[in-house]
Amino acid sequence: MNIELIKDMLDYGIIGILGIMSFMALWFWIERLLFYKTLDIKKFETKEELEIVLTNNINIISTFGSNAPYIGLLGTVFGIIITFYLMGQSSDVDVKMIMTSLALALKATAMGLVVAIPSIIFYNHLARKIEVILARWDIEQKRKIAS
Repeated sequence: MNIELIKDMLDYGIIGILGIMSFMALWFWIERLLFYKTLDIKKFETKEELEIVLTNNINIISTFGSNAPYIGLLGTVFGIIITFYLMGQSSDVDVKMIMTSLALALKATAMGLVVAIPSIIFYNHLARKIEVILARWDIEQKRKIAS
């Protein structure tokens, strides 16, 4: 198999996976925000029911945030392996090719971080919203008992 083909498959594969993860994290964050705006906490009889509904899909955002750097790092490691392989196959050491290949390999790690950082911000934002909604439910229950 041609090494350039492997390089392209790896590059587009890793970047493609990270792109999909980024899109999905954004999608689930927006979906949760829209859901929370329309949520009527008075319809829930138990706090556990409310928690189940509130926490749907946020584990996906957390998973993307925690795993995106590893996927990016995997792309970087494969890129470096390919660079060393090309260096070993060549009788000529071309510094320009080495530096270019290593820079492109590091692109995968950077992309992993670009996906992870917003995903963790989205997750933390939603976790705080969940805390506030649950606190409002507790307040509502205390009002019901008091009246």
